[in-house]
Amino acid sequence: MRRVIGWLGQSMITLGILILLFVAYQLWGTNLAESRSQDSLKQHFKIIPGDVDPSKALPPSPDGEAIAVIKLPKINVEKIVVEGVGVPDLKKGPGHYPGTPLPGQPGNAAIAGHRTTYGAPFNQLDKMAVGDPVIISTKQGTFQYDVTELKVIKPSQVEVLDNTQDNRLTLTTCNPRYSATQRLVLTAALKGPAAAPQPAPSKRIAIQHDEGLSGDPTARTPALLWGSAAGLVWLAAYLVGRRWRKWPAYFIGAPFFFVLLFVFFENFARLLPANY
Repeated sequence: MRRVIGWLGQSMITLGILILLFVAYQLWGTNLAESRSQDSLKQHFKIIPGDVDPSKALPPSPDGEAIAVIKLPKINVEKIVVEGVGVPDLKKGPGHYPGTPLPGQPGNAAIAGHRTTYGAPFNQLDKMAVGDPVIISTKQGTFQYDVTELKVIKPSQVEVLDNTQDNRLTLTTCNPRYSATQRLVLTAALKGPAAAPQPAPSKRIAIQHDEGLSGDPTARTPALLWGSAAGLVWLAAYLVGRRWRKWPAYFIGAPFFFVLLFVFFENFARLLPANY
């Protein structure tokens, strides 16, 4: 009985440590990854004043490529916006919904962003108020939108991404924090004339692109494999420690264990909604 209780106690302690490590990865590890991506995007995405032309239509960009700079002065946010709202895209920063107009163009331009991980660009989106400015710069110019509405909707209410007769910007993120049960939606109206529209999209439409806020089921198998590998390394270190020396065995196995654990966390995080 003592052995059973001791084993259960050790198992609970180990599980608790793993949970704390995963929380640390979510809070700091993902932010570091997003920061590196943003630095790289800033180096390659340059808006040269002489090349800005609002009358020139911009062709659709590949997923993951930088398309704009968004500024939310009220909540001190300035981020590079990438094309696409898939899991890999939103790891880099806010993502533009393919199939919607680009910011500054006629219609409803829509952008999604993380709430609590990967830089959490829209973490404080709920603090925005009617009249607050949203500034977006693209290779067609710099455009100001003024907030007109902030609301909470169901994830199924994808009509907020539909095109409109008026020129607006729609920002979406998960709500409440640490949950994906709702969506927080900010709507803002373009102040001033719109730029030239882009060519009609020939690929996926926006309402098919909410996977970045809902989790990626394809990460299930990699997460299982990497988690099993980390568990096997820990088990091997434990068995070697019992036959040889405990702490030297743990010291040798630790680097391999933490590398595998980090990769496991990356894949496990892909299974979770973006706000995690």
